[in-house]
Amino acid sequence: MARLPMQDDYLGTAIDFTAPLGEPALLAPDSVQWRVYKNPIALGIGGIAAVLLEFAEPRIRSGVWDHSTYKADPIGRSRRTGLVAMLACYGPASVAKEVIGKVNRMHGKVKGATPAGDKYRALDPLLLDWVAATASYGFLMAYDRFVHVLSEADKDRFMADGDAIGREFGARRTPPTVAAFMDMMAELEPRFEAHPIIFEFLDIIQSGKAAPSAPRFLHRAIARASVSLLPDHIRRTLDLGPRYDLTRLDRTALRIAGRLADRHVDREAPHCQASVRLGLPHDLLFRSPAEQRRLLAGMPLAA
Repeated sequence: MARLPMQDDYLGTAIDFTAPLGEPALLAPDSVQWRVYKNPIALGIGGIAAVLLEFAEPRIRSGVWDHSTYKADPIGRSRRTGLVAMLACYGPASVAKEVIGKVNRMHGKVKGATPAGDKYRALDPLLLDWVAATASYGFLMAYDRFVHVLSEADKDRFMADGDAIGREFGARRTPPTVAAFMDMMAELEPRFEAHPIIFEFLDIIQSGKAAPSAPRFLHRAIARASVSLLPDHIRRTLDLGPRYDLTRLDRTALRIAGRLADRHVDREAPHCQASVRLGLPHDLLFRSPAEQRRLLAGMPLAA
């Protein structure tokens, strides 16, 4: 059974991506998400970019930093977040909904006030919408920049299909295109501000504490790559200046790592085991587009 070891105690559910046999995921194997989520470089860079955009909003920043284990246990928090992302994309829909429901109930207890006195609660629909949107944008743009260039149609399909996952987390308004995401960001931007917590978060990422098995230089490159996904005017607002600029060496190293990761077949990985659950070859996502279409023809593969 495919499990990530830290998740059972936290979520109370042992995750098996291979069963029940035949049960579809929230998204189909021909979705852009299945292609993108299999790449750990894209998920790492995109996830950090998403957090930076979330931390730009004071209520989300206070809610996460005051009620999260990230400062004390960055490794565990990163693994749990990664697991839930994998489950939402590749897991059997019934299990994904069960686990996401538990996460939502835990978030339901999160409420408080920012240092400026603005009250927040984690289940505020506006904040949920932004968190879901930033995750989609971050993963998508990281894959496009550092793994393989995606067409505009594929980018918009990725954003639109993200609604199936976002709504499970309580989001009510998920931007259906990249342009719609930019419009959403423009609405929230007047609230954005630089803050020491943003720099503390980036320091944790660059330190390597969240993934100690990877080389230190790669952590620094990933942090800078994440900042590079933010629009320039947002970087200026957050005071993420030249010291976070992505170097040519960073870009080259990450693109090599991203493309190597995109070709690495691991039978124990969630995307491979999910393919087997659906009666498909474990290496489905590594085959040619034409062969993937042939294998998927006529199969009802999404919940």
